[in-house]
Amino acid sequence: MLEFPKNIKFKYNWRNYQQRVLDELDEHLTDKHLHVIAPPGSGKTVLGLEVALRLNRPTLILAPTISIKNQWIQRFCELFLQTIVTPDWISRDIRNPKFLTVATYQGLHAACNNLNINEDEEDDIDEDEEIKNKKSTHKNLDNIVNLLKQQNIGTIVVDEAHHLKNEWWNTLSKVKYKLEPIIVGLTATPPYDVSAIEWQRYIDLNGAVDTEISVPELVESGDLCPHQDYIYFTMPSVKESHGILEYRHNIEKLFHDLKHDSTIVSAIERHVIWQQPIENLDWIYSNISYYSACLIYLHENNIKIPEIHLEVVGDENFEIPKLDFEWLQIVLDFYLFKEKATFIDFEAHQESIEKKLKRYGALEKKQINFLHNRRISSYLKSSISKLEGIKNIVDFEYQQLGNELRLVVLSDFIRKEYLINSSENNLEINKIGVIPIFESLRRENYNHKKIGVLTGSIIIIPKSAFSAFKTKTIQYGIENINSYPIAYDNNYIVINQTEQIKHNIVHIITQIFQEGEIEVLIGTKALLGEGWDAPAINALILASFVGSFVLSNQMRGRAIRTQKNNDNKTGNIWHLVCVDSTAKNGGDDIDLLKRRFKTFVGVSLDDDFSIENGIGRLNLPKDIHQKEDIENINKRMFTLSCNRDELKHRWKESLKTGINLVEEIKIPYIKDSNFKTSKKLYFNKTIANLVATLSSALLGFGLESLSAFRHVIRNINTLKDLYVYLSIIGTIGIILFGRLTFKTFRIYVQYRDIAKDLEQISIALLNSLIEAEIIKSDRSTIQVITSLDDDGTVYCHLEGGTTFEKSSFILLLQEIINKIDNPRYIIIRKSKFMLLLKQRDYHAVPEILAKNKKLAEYFKEQWETHVGRCELVFTRTLEGRKFLLQSRLKSLSNQLDENIEQVNKWK
Repeated sequence: MLEFPKNIKFKYNWRNYQQRVLDELDEHLTDKHLHVIAPPGSGKTVLGLEVALRLNRPTLILAPTISIKNQWIQRFCELFLQTIVTPDWISRDIRNPKFLTVATYQGLHAACNNLNINEDEEDDIDEDEEIKNKKSTHKNLDNIVNLLKQQNIGTIVVDEAHHLKNEWWNTLSKVKYKLEPIIVGLTATPPYDVSAIEWQRYIDLNGAVDTEISVPELVESGDLCPHQDYIYFTMPSVKESHGILEYRHNIEKLFHDLKHDSTIVSAIERHVIWQQPIENLDWIYSNISYYSACLIYLHENNIKIPEIHLEVVGDENFEIPKLDFEWLQIVLDFYLFKEKATFIDFEAHQESIEKKLKRYGALEKKQINFLHNRRISSYLKSSISKLEGIKNIVDFEYQQLGNELRLVVLSDFIRKEYLINSSENNLEINKIGVIPIFESLRRENYNHKKIGVLTGSIIIIPKSAFSAFKTKTIQYGIENINSYPIAYDNNYIVINQTEQIKHNIVHIITQIFQEGEIEVLIGTKALLGEGWDAPAINALILASFVGSFVLSNQMRGRAIRTQKNNDNKTGNIWHLVCVDSTAKNGGDDIDLLKRRFKTFVGVSLDDDFSIENGIGRLNLPKDIHQKEDIENINKRMFTLSCNRDELKHRWKESLKTGINLVEEIKIPYIKDSNFKTSKKLYFNKTIANLVATLSSALLGFGLESLSAFRHVIRNINTLKDLYVYLSIIGTIGIILFGRLTFKTFRIYVQYRDIAKDLEQISIALLNSLIEAEIIKSDRSTIQVITSLDDDGTVYCHLEGGTTFEKSSFILLLQEIINKIDNPRYIIIRKSKFMLLLKQRDYHAVPEILAKNKKLAEYFKEQWETHVGRCELVFTRTLEGRKFLLQSRLKSLSNQLDENIEQVNKWK
């Protein structure tokens, strides 16, 4: 068989972007690659099948998971062949390829390396870590390649190739090299955040990006439905709270015990960096954080810091900060591990401290951490309180939609032990997982919701759905169903997977869910989190706490698909978060969600209409600690989520504000900061506030003067007395406000509008990246765009160029303006105003330019041309490290670092 059977055709119309890709297919394939980036639910699978059909060659399709592998075959049969019977020219076995072969990446890797795996088993995890990381021998590679050559494989479709890691990539690259096929690369989440080398590897496989389409574009065209993310907050259980409080109490006690440890003081005082700093500058400047921490520790213990150390720091007026958790962690790391051999005389003391740290949970695998503890993170991420949250969300959504509800809950683990063979199930539910969630909902199912379970090893359906299930299995030619009722509740039936049913079971359960025989479906993220398609989903609860951010976005994509014949569909996506009231930022669970939200694009809940990524668009309170705060937020989330018509309106209005999704850097004006902080951020708003303060003070002074004048006017007898009094007032005013005016003016000169500076810095960077051939697009087609909004927030992005060039530009710009770490080169900005007031600031030269001296020098030239006077310092010398220390202490970017964001905004 050398070509597809005649008259195979896709049964529906193509979406706009799909038709555009197909119309331009010949142009895209000039390099023998087609690379398409589009979000979950955009129809990449059927597009890939159509491209393979048009190329009309024997084809190998590679998918990341078994369920997605099966889905490719089901889609092709139903939507192209219009049958549910798989023809004999389609194979699922890479060791027995046919005209169309569909396999997983791990299956290909295992076959080429003679590794034994059962590809038909999929449970709590979607990847076999041992197989993925096992070193390749490729002893069976030639045999597999020869089998593929015998089938004349000419097309390879790679689905979600971001999954390729470690040895898998090596295996696939060798197969590609030997077959020389056309590659069709499809992904929803390209790895933009990887290094240039990794990105190049990705591009070498998939080819340059041919087209990229965003979520807002697909919502605008009607190919994805309006949707919104909501967060449900919980508090730890009593037991979990006790564990957290106990840990915090122990850490406070530990901190107070160790902050004034005379033995550590003696050890540091005996070290050469304290005794002979000048002779050990090389070590000091290579280990700045350790040196600084030691000075801070000694200062905390009332040890006077000699001037020689302040000279080493480079600032005799340097104000030594107070010892806190982070500085103590560095001191202890220095004492226990970094200089363990140097402190050999203190071995017994070191061992006692290590034991104490381990006992209190502050030391794990030689990592000291007082603020974050794996046990606390586990309490929060898998908090049993989230079960109550899931139940409340399910009940709420059912109240709104009734039997129209199609809700999916995705979890990480099955927890089979909670499904018991007994007449009653009164097990205490103290873990979160698929079966605990099912049990929690089943036990309090007062409104008789139809609840089901779908995992790789356990399938449960309502008894009322069994008739529909049997009808579907007959359509697939499946005659024997192995099933039995749950021992403690005969309203639910367990379906055993047999050899006959295993390839179609997910599809069958999905169909009866779509038809409403199941209203609430609980499953694992491994089986349903990526690639699974059930367009009827109108509510999704993400009860998953492990996995990559890529997978988080894939899971979220289950709910945003449009549904045929349901133009009113909207999707509510619920995220569960447990709050640690003992942590300043609310805890690790909130931190994790904030990072995940960077990959989620959606409409804002603010008064304005906008579309962007990040958790900021949900307009949450800054501090979330108290139970009352949480109850208010959850109440607000429920109020917003029930108004689905308003959600559609918000999307409609927000889409009018832009034409495409722009990746840019965002530097917000910190409205809540104090004067000292605001001063260092040198935004226009800062100056405006200072001027306003000055104006208010002048007005106040004038009013006070008039009041005083009324009191003394009775003592003024002559014109001379009046002049004397006015002169006194004027002199006092000049002394007070002349100084304040000069101070304001000095700040204005030193801390100029960053919007103007950012544009000039960006131009210098852009020109340097073109010189380095990192950006290869024509310079005339690219420009830097900066803007300043009404709140004082600065935005900057690159217009023109490829997607990767835009993303690289933003990442490298962040390197320049972020907190300085340990770059090879730094730029020291130098400028004066009217030869009087000096401005001096420090910036890192991006690593990709700093690797080459000529490129670093070219960047300096561009800086001088577009930004102003500067000095380029190589930090790998003794003098350079001294500058690096100063830059870390004084850099303006250190004040900005936590607030700089990389955002995607619809403009």
